[in-house]
Amino acid sequence: MASTHSNLDTAQADLKALKGEIPLIGLTGGIGSGKTAVSNLLGELGAGIIDTDLISHEITAPGGNAIPLITKVFGADFIDPQGALNRAKMRALVFTDPNSRQALEKITHPLIQQETAKKAFELAKSGVPYLVFVVPLLIESGFWLKLIDYLVVVDCPEETQIQRVMHRNNMTRLDVENILKAQTSRKVRLAAANAVIENQGSLDKLKSEVLNLHQQLLKI
Repeated sequence: MASTHSNLDTAQADLKALKGEIPLIGLTGGIGSGKTAVSNLLGELGAGIIDTDLISHEITAPGGNAIPLITKVFGADFIDPQGALNRAKMRALVFTDPNSRQALEKITHPLIQQETAKKAFELAKSGVPYLVFVVPLLIESGFWLKLIDYLVVVDCPEETQIQRVMHRNNMTRLDVENILKAQTSRKVRLAAANAVIENQGSLDKLKSEVLNLHQQLLKI
């Protein structure tokens, strides 16, 4: 895995080179909080959006860059008939086996960071006023906290998160609760935030909050 470490270091150095050139905004929140809804609205207002969760799905889709290494390390049983990562099977493994989780992260993190750096440079050159990095586990990562200039947390009550994810992902309540336990607590996320978007009301209310946030970010 030496080459993956070297790729990760290179990608992180590339991202650090953007600091001071354009405002770097971190956007995070627990599963089901509504990060995608907020990032989509910011994108519509002209922000440059880099969603690391979308990149993670791209590299584990059929033909994705992570598939050969995942097959080599975990076996063909973890690849579905279409050639994509069997996400449900992998999720069940990594939430019960920390070593498997680390092995998966050694494969995916460098590839995600490489693609993140590539997209960030492309967007910075396009003239967007600021970049938004959507990172589910941003608080857990020392790298992201040091890189960004401003942290936005999307928040809602835990019960709302559970109901949204059960409905959206067809998961059991226990499965969602296990994911929440593996993530940073709501209290810790909120304490780290420069701005909080409350996402538990209507879409119009959310749009109004995001517009106010956008105007704030333009001043950075």
